[in-house]
This record gives sequence, C-alpha cells and structure tokens, in this order.
Amino acid sequence: MSPSPLDIEEIRRIDRSNMLSFAIEAPKHYREAAHIARAISLDYPKPENIIIAGMGGSAIGGELLKDWARNKAPVPIEINRDYTLPAYAGKRSLVVIVSYSGETEESLSALQDAAKKHCPVYCISSGGSLLEFAEKLSLPHLQVPAGMPPRAALPYLFVPLIVLLEKARLVADVSDDLREGIKILAQVSSENLPERPLESNLAKTLAMGINGTVPAVYGFGVYRGVAQRFKQQFNENAKIPAKWEVFPELNHNEVMGWEKAGKLAEHFSALFLRDRNESEAVRSRIEITKTLMGSASKMFEVWSRGESELARMLSAILVGDFTSVYLAVLREVDPTPVQTITLLKEKLNQTGTKEKITRELAKLASA
Repeated sequence: MSPSPLDIEEIRRIDRSNMLSFAIEAPKHYREAAHIARAISLDYPKPENIIIAGMGGSAIGGELLKDWARNKAPVPIEINRDYTLPAYAGKRSLVVIVSYSGETEESLSALQDAAKKHCPVYCISSGGSLLEFAEKLSLPHLQVPAGMPPRAALPYLFVPLIVLLEKARLVADVSDDLREGIKILAQVSSENLPERPLESNLAKTLAMGINGTVPAVYGFGVYRGVAQRFKQQFNENAKIPAKWEVFPELNHNEVMGWEKAGKLAEHFSALFLRDRNESEAVRSRIEITKTLMGSASKMFEVWSRGESELARMLSAILVGDFTSVYLAVLREVDPTPVQTITLLKEKLNQTGTKEKITRELAKLASA
C-alpha cells in the first residue's frame, strides 16, 4: 500500500530541514519573543510617524503591525521596502530597521539614510552588519535568536514591534493580547499537527484543495498583511505563484478578472480570510463576491479565532503557515531552501552595492 501523501513519514521525507517544526512550535516561539522583547528600552521623544525598513520575511511583521495598530496608534506607520527613506523622514520619525540576518543591503542602506537625516533609529536583527553598526553608532537595538529562515522568525520580528509601540507610549499595555494570542496558537497548532488525519486537519484539507492551482488570498482590514503572509508562505515554502488582494478594493477591479476567465479560472483557487466580528458591510461584500465568482474552480475560507484582534490575526497566520508546508509536501518540494533568492543574492553581491553601503556606514560610525 502506498503511503498517504500527508502522513508523518512522507512529511519527514520531504520536509528534510523540518520547516513544519516552526509552525508546530509557534506558541513557544511567540512566548520566547514576548520575553525577549521585554528588554526593549526607548528614550526617544514621542514620534510623529514610524517607518519600518525591511524586506521579505523581515518586513511582513511591519505590515502586520500597521494593520493591528491602524485603529490604536495615533501616528502613521509606513513600511519602507527600498534603499532610501521617504522625504518626510526626519528628527520626529522613529525609523525601525529590521533585518533578520543583519545583512540585507536595502535595510543597511535605509540605516545609512536614517543616520544622515538624523532620525531616531531602533534596530532589530539576529546579528550581522546591522547589529555591528547599531553598536558602532550607539543605536538602541534588540538581538533576536539566530539560525532560522527569516520567514520562520516572524514571532521575533513582529512581537518586538508591538512592544516597541507600547514603549513609545503609542498603544496601551499589550501583555493580555499576547497571552491570549499564545493560548490560541497552542489550540491551532494542536489541531493541525501532522499526526492529525486529513478529515480533522484544516491545513491539510486546504493544502489538498489548493494543490495544482494558483491561490488568490483575499483579506480585509487587519487581515490585509495576513493575506500577504499567506501569499509569501505559498511562494517560499510551496514554491508556487500566488497572489493576494483586499476587500473592499478588490471589488473595484479584481472581481472583474473572474467574469470572463473561462477555462483559465480552473488554474486558480480563492481563499477568503474571515472573522466572526467582520462588519456587515464587509460580510456582504464577501458573500456577494463569492456568488459572482462562479467560475473559480475552488473556494475556501479560513475563520480566525480569539477575542483580541492580535489573537485572531495570529490564528489565521498559523493556519497559513501549516498549509504552505503541507502543500510543499504534496508537491514533493523541500520547503526550506530558497535557491532562487540565494542565487540572486550571490549575483547582487558581485555588483559591489552592499560593499559601498557598508563603507559609507563605517565612515558615519567613525565620524
């Protein structure tokens, strides 16, 4: 008898670097991240705006923070995915440089720009050049555990940002929300373990349904960044193309893509992120959109869990993390290696851009 495509032995055979362990142990990692984040100290004046500079797995925490803080923090938050900061960045901006490896050239360049513009800066990394220059420039920083793929380090790159907002006196105490989030994560992890059979395992069911399609993930409100996280996990773990869109904007453009899709739609699936507290306006849009997307070959829903917005966001994220790894296993693809990104970085290193940036930072540090 051939093994089930998602039984434990098949998962172990294909997931050779054990990416699934980061989903299984998510409650532990978020608990540890909350403990580490207690060390954050911030002596800057209350900022007028916050800019979080990062790329890829080091930037998604900023996107999640932006959504979570939208109705809580009284200042705008922008995610900077570029070599330079926006023109308004200055002495009343709090610039948070996030690079898990500490070697991301765009983030190091943003640090250089922030230093030139005399912005208050806080750095988060596991080490590398970012930590080195944070120390040389006497900048406050937080060192997080090393040795993970950046996308798996989300707890250590997201939770400190939440605590940073609290320390900046921009949001109220977040400890209760974090505790609830960790509790909910434990439940979600237990329900999606590899030992759990397909019929009682949401992530396995989603992976089986999505397999062979390009998933379009639809979020709204605080699930904007969550939808983006799903998409990125499908890209990096399952090695498939994916896309994400957000209500209500997608009703003004995206929905037309399904009208005359015909056989093309058979290659896509739609995944809706849902919340029992979603507004009537959003709920109506989702339900109407589903009826209008009759050409979509497959449609799925992920309902969040928990009382606080933070807990509900984390619950949905973890379902996506599990699903992406199970999808990789179905495709017989080891989820951990990212060969194309590694090759790209090797080629970029040959251009000398990063070397130039680090030289400029060294000059600033010695000035």
